[in-house]
Amino acid sequence: MNPLVPLFILLLLPLSAIGLVLYTDTGIEPALFYASVKTFVILGVIAVGMSFAAMKLGERTKH
Repeated sequence: MNPLVPLFILLLLPLSAIGLVLYTDTGIEPALFYASVKTFVILGVIAVGMSFAAMKLGERTKH
């Protein structure tokens, strides 16, 4: 299993709670909420890609 999965789940819980508060707060600009969600998704994809690449590189260098 990818070592980032438990870390991602651990980070997703408080971030989703914060996102829910931001989404339901009437004083928050909706564009700011969507920008924060997009940023989190982009950084998550980059982290998963780097972890996957490091895992494959580690498997290749063992042999």
